[in-house]
Amino acid sequence: MLGLAIGVALLLVTVVLSVLIGAKPLPIPDMISALANPDGSEASEILFTLRIPRTVVGIFAGMALAVSGALMQALTRNPLADPGLLGVNAGAALAVALGIALVGITTPSEYSVFSFVGAVVATLVVLAIGRTGRYGASPARLVLAGVALAAVFSGISMALTMLFPLVFAGYRAWTVGSLVGHDLLGAMPVLPVIVVGLIVAVCISRGLGALSLGDDHARALGTRVRLVRGAALVSVTLLAGCATALIGPVAFIGLMIPHVVRRFTGPSQPWILASSLIYGPAVLLAADILGRVVAQPGEYPVAFMMAIIGAPVLIAMMARRRVISL
Repeated sequence: MLGLAIGVALLLVTVVLSVLIGAKPLPIPDMISALANPDGSEASEILFTLRIPRTVVGIFAGMALAVSGALMQALTRNPLADPGLLGVNAGAALAVALGIALVGITTPSEYSVFSFVGAVVATLVVLAIGRTGRYGASPARLVLAGVALAAVFSGISMALTMLFPLVFAGYRAWTVGSLVGHDLLGAMPVLPVIVVGLIVAVCISRGLGALSLGDDHARALGTRVRLVRGAALVSVTLLAGCATALIGPVAFIGLMIPHVVRRFTGPSQPWILASSLIYGPAVLLAADILGRVVAQPGEYPVAFMMAIIGAPVLIAMMARRRVISL
């Protein structure tokens, strides 16, 4: 409970700082006045068109990435797993690349639609490949299929960007992974899907705890293994696909957060998911704020800052032998 309370406090602090900090300093009284009474002033415009939408998108994307990472780690019984193992990010990127090359999409909302469809298709293909053979869709088969498919998708995306360099200027900006330039109206179709994915994750949290003991033990405890695994895959697809659609590919959140919270939650899947739900957006917003501060008057994209933060954590995780399996 203490760890969860600290996470809530950290999230509240990062939300406030995300609204306060930006390229243009604004006096706190002006911001409070603009929040209480939007009047079309400069402070009001900055808050309601830039910083508040950016913060809201960061909250939802952070929750989606962290919880989807926790689900993947529970499914594969490997704390070094993340949603990218299912090829979600690569499928989303390929769909956006194809949309630019074939249809000519240019707006963030069009990117969101294509990237979400690509994430869903990639997961379905991985699941179909993983189910081939005598033994069905085991965690190891799904991971191998996802890694192989992600490599193929990434290669095709790279080839398209090299063939049409001018056309893909917008695509390169999207693949950087950033919270900049989002509006709530454009993000609104995606946010309810994230909520659905989170509800599914909560509903299967106890079944995931049994599944982490192995399929045979889970069946002995009365868990419907196929149903739980299928629901988890649906949730991962919805969450990771929507997060990628919103902010582009951002690594390390889904990998790092579940492993970190497991230090104080233990192996309890409900507590891991609840803690990931809080710490995910807190860390994502903190990385975004840090990117604004260290590069003023410009800023570094959140994906870059997450790589700087997450790489040392990943190295530390790899250095500890006990994280190899759950």
